[in-house]
Amino acid sequence: MTIDNPVGYDAIRDKGWLAAHKWLLLRRFSQIALLALFLAGPLAGWWIVKGNLSSSLTLDVLPLSDPYVLLQSLAAGHVLGLTALTGAAIVLVFYLIVGGRVYCSFVCPMNIVTDAARWLAKRLDIGKGWVPLRKIRLWLLGATLLTALVSGTMAWELINPVTILHRSLVFGIGYAWTIVLAIFLFDMLVSRRGWCGHLCPVGAFYGLVGAISLVRVSAKLREQCNDCMDCFAVCPEPHVITPALRGADNATGPVILSGDCTNCGRCIDVCAKDVFNFDLRFNNPTLRVSGDVDASSKPSLRKAT
Repeated sequence: MTIDNPVGYDAIRDKGWLAAHKWLLLRRFSQIALLALFLAGPLAGWWIVKGNLSSSLTLDVLPLSDPYVLLQSLAAGHVLGLTALTGAAIVLVFYLIVGGRVYCSFVCPMNIVTDAARWLAKRLDIGKGWVPLRKIRLWLLGATLLTALVSGTMAWELINPVTILHRSLVFGIGYAWTIVLAIFLFDMLVSRRGWCGHLCPVGAFYGLVGAISLVRVSAKLREQCNDCMDCFAVCPEPHVITPALRGADNATGPVILSGDCTNCGRCIDVCAKDVFNFDLRFNNPTLRVSGDVDASSKPSLRKAT
């Protein structure tokens, strides 16, 4: 990215518009398609999927349950049936393979809202604002489970924006738009990427899952990096890129291992040099170099702005 050219300009020029947006388009297709599947029943009578993101049944055969909701239910002292446990196990195994925070980038409907807030904030040249500590979302995650344990209810689900928005879209719009608007304004005016990146306990839970997941983004061709900084500009969690792209004396492998990474693929889209691709966490070779190696031979990296 330069002052004259927008983010992804070189990638669009070299790869074409579609190739420079393929993962973004796939994310939007996934999010809209999932909503359409859930809405097909109430609106058209095509009950392919029954339920919502918390718990659903596909084709009257495949149960799927949100493992985070299941944990809250267990903490509240609820007795769960085999179907719910099976559904949660299926979902958990899926995200252990593809990456926990794929939920955030490819499934969660709030992602569209927060991405829109970020886009508008950039158009209006609104600053980053308040930057909360990232560990706050872990504290909030613990607080939701503790509240369920103490109160005997899944209290968080009464105000969880993801749950409220999805249920409202499926079963009818209520006060959900108030919460959606509040988060939109918060992300646009108060804290850029504040909700998803720093506060959301749902993202915190799937981040813990993602920390050990199999499929990861890799800066496999990091030696080709030209420091354009486009990957940092589009990444919802830009701090995860630095270790993989630069490494420490090349002793850190190119695979992004942080559970914060959403596996959204936007860094792959906007990189004209094709530095990034999807790989497995185990394909993470490192090369230790001696201290007398000229610093100019190491990958360089300007500080992200």
